[in-house]
Amino acid sequence: MAVTIVDVAQAAGVSKTTVSRVLNTRGEVDASTAARVREVIDRMGYVPSSGAVGLARGSSRTVGMLVPSLTWPWMGEVLQGVVDTVEAADFGLLLFTCNRGAESVARFTGQVSARAFDGLLVVEPENTLGMLTALHRDGLPVVLVDDRGHHPEFPSVTAANTEGGAAAARHLLAGGRRRPLVLTGPARFGCVRDRLAGFRATCAEHGVGLELVVEGDFTEADGRATVRRLLAEGREFDAVFAHNDLAAVGALGALRDAGIRVPEDIAVIGFDDIPVARHTEPSLSTVRQPMREMGETAARLLLARLAGQEPPTTPVVLPTHMIARRSTPAL
Repeated sequence: MAVTIVDVAQAAGVSKTTVSRVLNTRGEVDASTAARVREVIDRMGYVPSSGAVGLARGSSRTVGMLVPSLTWPWMGEVLQGVVDTVEAADFGLLLFTCNRGAESVARFTGQVSARAFDGLLVVEPENTLGMLTALHRDGLPVVLVDDRGHHPEFPSVTAANTEGGAAAARHLLAGGRRRPLVLTGPARFGCVRDRLAGFRATCAEHGVGLELVVEGDFTEADGRATVRRLLAEGREFDAVFAHNDLAAVGALGALRDAGIRVPEDIAVIGFDDIPVARHTEPSLSTVRQPMREMGETAARLLLARLAGQEPPTTPVVLPTHMIARRSTPAL
């Protein structure tokens, strides 16, 4: 069994706070007591946790991060941006997922109660907004990454989703496409509403209406099934704008299975620019989200908040970029 700070305090005949002050090299402990505590630490082989080291100074120098799952295709990029930033500031990172639903949330809230971290970065899992709001109001600094629901109470970092949708429309229109199919994600997500609004407005500026808008679930299987169903129904479209790359990959598969040429007959654009986009056949045109930069920026906002700076009152919006590959006509 691992040695705890309580074990050290009992063996040295002092309080946990005294042990923590020795670990933090605070000058409030007399030399003989400090020497006794250090001797016990060495003898028992105690390895201090970040929480124990931070007990006396009121800071764990640890940041928490709560995400729905690590299986999301762009999550690794966000996480790498966070890790690079917090480690450069000599902070640690505690990562929590919600893979097990209520059980995962309960474990997370236990860590909050134990003050295991100083602030929290969040890619919002389903059904956690109430909990996060309560934690924020109780004084826990919280920064959202990819503000899917537009929660103005929280500082947040997001991508320019409206402009990304507009860029996709401009690219398809420049290639002569006038009958687009739009495969959205769940309409409750703010990013979905913004991408659709940008795409719709730009099409309208060029006299193009949207007759085919289908809500999906961001999965490859759904993108494939939706395109397959619409083709079977005889619906006519000359382009697909999918609100993420996975749905676009599914669309490409359905078109290939039907013997339809991409981009000669139907052009396809995704959103995100995950690694698979470069390796589809044909390679996928997409709107790139700056996922690593979003993680870096969110982490910097949280560290600044922990240093006493006031958070921004509006979301930090990072630019998206249209990446043209072979699934759309060369311009």
